[in-house]
Amino acid sequence: MDNNELLAGTDPAFTVNGAPRQFGPGPANTTALDWLRSNGLTGAKEGCAEGECGACAILVAQPDRHGGTAWTAVNSCLIPMASLDGQELLTAEGLGTPGSLHPVQEAMAGAGGSQCGYCTPGFVCSMAAEYYRPDRGAPAQRPADSGAAQPSETGPNGFDLHALSGNLCRCTGYRPIRDAAFSLGRPPAVKPDGDPLAARCGSPAPALRTTLLERGDGVFVRAATLEQAASLLAANPGAVLVAGSTDWGVEVTIRARRAPLAIAIDRIPELDAIDVREDEIEIGAAVPLSEIERVLGARVPLLGQLIPQFASRLIRNRATLGGNLGTASPIGDSPPALLALDARLILASAAGERTVPLSEFFTGYRSTVRAADELIKSVLIPMPLAGLTAFHKVAKRRFDDISSVAAAFALTLDGGRLTRVRIGLGGVAATPLRARATEDALAGRPWTRETAEAAAAVLETEGTPMDDHRASARYRSAMLANALLKLHADSTQKQEEQS
Repeated sequence: MDNNELLAGTDPAFTVNGAPRQFGPGPANTTALDWLRSNGLTGAKEGCAEGECGACAILVAQPDRHGGTAWTAVNSCLIPMASLDGQELLTAEGLGTPGSLHPVQEAMAGAGGSQCGYCTPGFVCSMAAEYYRPDRGAPAQRPADSGAAQPSETGPNGFDLHALSGNLCRCTGYRPIRDAAFSLGRPPAVKPDGDPLAARCGSPAPALRTTLLERGDGVFVRAATLEQAASLLAANPGAVLVAGSTDWGVEVTIRARRAPLAIAIDRIPELDAIDVREDEIEIGAAVPLSEIERVLGARVPLLGQLIPQFASRLIRNRATLGGNLGTASPIGDSPPALLALDARLILASAAGERTVPLSEFFTGYRSTVRAADELIKSVLIPMPLAGLTAFHKVAKRRFDDISSVAAAFALTLDGGRLTRVRIGLGGVAATPLRARATEDALAGRPWTRETAEAAAAVLETEGTPMDDHRASARYRSAMLANALLKLHADSTQKQEEQS
């Protein structure tokens, strides 16, 4: 089926720093960073080209799900410029001028937050996104083991330092940057002489347009409906599906891969929705992780622990569950937690839909049961949730790092006895997996230290961990056992404190 039979559109166009711009000549796979720099906006820099350093950060006006706009910081090195068709972008040049600095730029300069300046534009954009966050207020108290920002990481002005977790600086040092962040007040009131960027937050974000960009290196399309996307995929089973592009973007920048056809699915309504029902929660495959955290972080505690440990805020503002599951990486962060939650996936194609338990989704290293003409539509989490949950990720860095091993637990207790047990593991086999032997060792038994120790000995034997540069097989096994023992110790302490 010809793409033009399904879609019609013009070359992408954008609003950049308040001015209309056309995509113009250039490859269909052009990243936002390359497009900006080739058009004279060189504040954004390429540091790592894989979303690790934040030197490329820019702001995009995105819907806030309340009818307004959220200025959202993203890594421009990973995003196809064509995927921003119809959108509003701000770079560091658009925030202020040398004669009229933006409050964030003024704070950075005043605190001495910049030396060589290479990373500064990216820091400023990430800082501006947090500056305009509407619910920024006094720091909230959060569980110490949640993985979320602790009070010491949240300033007296409510500034969450995790907003800068994806930005690296190699010469200034982080203290003056933190001081600048903590010195920021609220944006000026919305009035004629106030902040136009703050005023912009009260108006709807631009709607995404159906896009068709054809170039010699490939074709980029944005389908308006699930049916269109499924029909395109059926006719072109080798097409690349793009939502957040935090994984595909690395393939483009680091491995020089090019997609003959890329299909953007990030704003298809069914894929960009969260539906909380009495018997289950349905999360669209293209909902950004930051949005999942905002909506479900408190309602689903296991996700509330997982998501703050998933890469950085810059990545989470684009990354999706569908993408993380679709890559089928054995060290992906979301599969262990979703396995513990007994999640199921809805796979959609032009022929219809089918539901697959996540425990049956992975078939081998980076392979799944998803057919070439199918896409992940949504993730289903059954209700009610287990009462005792925990997510443990072991990595060399506390945040923004790939896990060496990960374990997620969802335990249901009745009268001190374990009635239902689900444990998901990552980093110990060619696929994420359920720790079924350990589940059997726990089910029906009292939740005592003796039970936990006996089950921990079983958990050490789960999977087939290997030695590599991140960790040894022995270390990975030991960390699994420790995670279960820690869960028991933490839950016992909490119970004693409540009694």
